[in-house]
Amino acid sequence: MDAIVISRASGNRPIKPLNGVNGGPVTHNFRRDARELFREANIPLCRLHDIEGTLGGGKFVDVRNIFPLWEMDENDPRSYDFTFTDEYLTCIAESGAKPFYRLGETIDHGYLKAHVCPPEDFAKWARICANIVRHYNEGWANGFHYGIEYWEIWNEPENPPMWTGTKEAFFDLYRITANLLKKEFPNIRVGGYASCGVYAAFNENADDFYRSFLTWIDDFLAYVKAPETASPLDFFSWHIYSSDPAEVLAHARYCRKKLDDAGFADTECILDEWNWAGRDMFEKMRDMTGAAFTADVMCRLQRSDFTDVACYYDAQPDQAYGGVFLRHTDEPSRTYYALKAFGRLRVLGTEAEITAGADLTAAAAQDDTRRAVLIANYEKESRPVKISFPGAKKLSLYLLDEKHDLSLIAAAACDTVETVIAKNTVLLAEAQDA
Repeated sequence: MDAIVISRASGNRPIKPLNGVNGGPVTHNFRRDARELFREANIPLCRLHDIEGTLGGGKFVDVRNIFPLWEMDENDPRSYDFTFTDEYLTCIAESGAKPFYRLGETIDHGYLKAHVCPPEDFAKWARICANIVRHYNEGWANGFHYGIEYWEIWNEPENPPMWTGTKEAFFDLYRITANLLKKEFPNIRVGGYASCGVYAAFNENADDFYRSFLTWIDDFLAYVKAPETASPLDFFSWHIYSSDPAEVLAHARYCRKKLDDAGFADTECILDEWNWAGRDMFEKMRDMTGAAFTADVMCRLQRSDFTDVACYYDAQPDQAYGGVFLRHTDEPSRTYYALKAFGRLRVLGTEAEITAGADLTAAAAQDDTRRAVLIANYEKESRPVKISFPGAKKLSLYLLDEKHDLSLIAAAACDTVETVIAKNTVLLAEAQDA
């Protein structure tokens, strides 16, 4: 029998915001409303990328949607159309989450790629971005005071459907924009560039396209570090799609080491697109395969020092990658409940100490009177497990599987419980200490 013991930790290591998502709670042009589900899951962040489909629905988030006529005066509030993005961000705020704002454009798989080409004037584009920040954080143009912390410059510029310019042009755009934003808003966090990923570092057969992702990272870090092109980099963001939680952790370790070795030890490492990938991925990312994977990854990232923030891709039901919901419905998927389970740890706030065998993937949390542990049994056979919270007064056990929506299955006045954890299931155990 596997055994896991959850003890009180003396430190103050936080439960990280790892159950963030891409997309907000109200979607399909405001026809689908999941604000209450987001609140229940304690979703911390909603990354604003690929919002409402092709070209940002022509209305949402993207710089070209907010500032649609390039020849207009960027200093005149009348040049901006914040209407739909205002409502979208209001819904995020009402769900209890915070926006993670990607400044740039939605991926463009079309022929012309008119929206993902380099701006005509990089300095003007930077000033437009500054006014977007000013609108949402300082009330400019009948705006808001949301205090949005994370502002990401572009997304996957190594990827042709995302950037048609050169690598050097993108670096210049980043430098001009990041320096202006930090000068005018020193308290925000500016970064990027949402790298396609580091797959080639672990695959000797990777083709030149995938190998170019690594070159981009090396060259970008050298560029923003060099005195003549110095640029703020409060966070570096990257992506991965995989069916192996160990691979996700290895990529996270690689990115963290890259930052440290390049002199960016204080730069946050953010995984802001990730999901299960493989055969039948759009079905499996929504069933217990995807849910157990999602819980496993969040547990591993929590217990490592490699990743500070994570945003699952995607929470929009009408997107193929929208694994948080059953497609084209308002019904939460199994994966939603995995995110919700981690959200229960975040409510407690501080990491608890775990003693367990190497074959158990888990993360634990505590507050002054409670402890909890999340256990993921991804692609491992059914096995008995003994869960102990020494000194606890009461235990409650919740199950996530194909029939249970993180449902309470046992509660007793004790500090230890024995149960069986089946393949591709998730357990959440909560203990009351007083």
